[in-house]
Amino acid sequence: MANDPLQAKASTDTYLGFDFGTKKIGTAVGQTTTASASPLQTIRSINQNPNWDIIGKLIAEWRPAGLVVGISRQVDGSDNPVTPRMLKFCRQLEGRYQLPVFQQDETLSTYEAKQLLFDEVSVSATKLWAVQDQLAAQLILQTWLNDRTQKDY
Repeated sequence: MANDPLQAKASTDTYLGFDFGTKKIGTAVGQTTTASASPLQTIRSINQNPNWDIIGKLIAEWRPAGLVVGISRQVDGSDNPVTPRMLKFCRQLEGRYQLPVFQQDETLSTYEAKQLLFDEVSVSATKLWAVQDQLAAQLILQTWLNDRTQKDY
């Protein structure tokens, strides 16, 4: 399959981040060379299942070296009700796209994203719904990039 966009050479420093939810998934892109992440888009789920068409298009467009997924757990480390679905999403990403999937603790990332929005500007509920998951994905990916950069020194 020489024309398969997923077979094109992956960028060695680009990673996609995901804030998984059953209704929507926030996405972000980041690079290890700049150690920075940016929000991409919020993907609406289809009957509480990921929209694999859109995810596939993002992976084809960005050709990441790997994927980073936020995993939510209780403060004591035990699973939240959504944790098993997040872990399943990780396995599905790895199986579908044959890319390494890194799990990142996402405790409070959506809360932090909302706080960032409220601190910066007054945001309508509709706008908040649309962008909070993108910002949460950005925070997840940024945390992973920061941890990775610190380990390289």
